[in-house]
Amino acid sequence: MTFAEFEQRAWQEWERIPIAFRSGIDGLTIERRALPHESLPDVFTLGECVTESYPSDFGGPDTTRSVVVLYYGSFFRLSRADDGFDWEVELWETLTHELQHHLESLADDDSLEDMDYAAGENYKRHEGQPFDPFFFRLGVPADGWRRVEDEFFLELERPEAAQATFAWHARRYRVDIPAEAADLMLLTITDGVPDAPGALHLALVPPPRWRLRLQRMLRPQSLTVVERDVSAVTI
Repeated sequence: MTFAEFEQRAWQEWERIPIAFRSGIDGLTIERRALPHESLPDVFTLGECVTESYPSDFGGPDTTRSVVVLYYGSFFRLSRADDGFDWEVELWETLTHELQHHLESLADDDSLEDMDYAAGENYKRHEGQPFDPFFFRLGVPADGWRRVEDEFFLELERPEAAQATFAWHARRYRVDIPAEAADLMLLTITDGVPDAPGALHLALVPPPRWRLRLQRMLRPQSLTVVERDVSAVTI
């Protein structure tokens, strides 16, 4: 898709959004350049919501103004790296994602920023880079689990036994816990759960008495994190 085609399509998608949801947004800006992540060179920012608040006793669209920015170059780079890249789907999702940022600014809600942070830290984990070991706590609540994009995390206190149990879609499962010491053990369930929509992870943390001691002694980045693949068994 050329820049002219992208620009035309972006404005068409923008006009699809009801005016009420665009209240407080001063406009849509489309830039030719790509915007790489500051520390992850293979990750590109597709869009941004640039928001400014003005002093007032009353919060609302008159005091919180935003501009949505799309980076054509980022879309182009990602399309070259992914044969299945769908320009129109990604464009619509980016517009509505940035619009949600604005709406959450009006409501003084940081949940979307938390979700973005969790997704970024999970990407670092996959890339073997240092990451916040408890990033999953900022994921979207999902029946006791935390969802970070298409991955689900369940935080459990590590039992003294060599097995842990969990529930998924009203069925119970059991996994064996590797005999390794760790401040945080991430167990990725590779098989045994047939209806899992994405990756399932059990995050095993120390009992409260040890957890408090760790929090006092160590920064999160200093904790020992062990990741292992396990199989689940129905119980």
